[in-house]
Amino acid sequence: MESCFESISLLPKITLEPKNKVMSTQQTSTKQVIVNIGGMGCTGCANTIKEALEGEEGVIEATVDLESDTASVTYDPNVVSTADFKQAVEEAGYSFEGTK
Repeated sequence: MESCFESISLLPKITLEPKNKVMSTQQTSTKQVIVNIGGMGCTGCANTIKEALEGEEGVIEATVDLESDTASVTYDPNVVSTADFKQAVEEAGYSFEGTK
């Protein structure tokens, strides 16, 4: 008599994917930009700007450097642009002074 394990090995192999997995043919690309910011004076300011930038859809990560008055932003250019960063910084109450 054949064991359960032997009979299972005769069945075709089936691979299940998670229900919410999205298959995409478009490859995601990321960019990084340095944003010059005016008006920061403390770590609270830096945190406010970080939260504003990371609140934008398409921003993967924002790191704010208080000493150099800059933010390094990693983002998906298919979703968000530097114009969105300008708006986010200004709406947070700070001055957007261009990018590097």
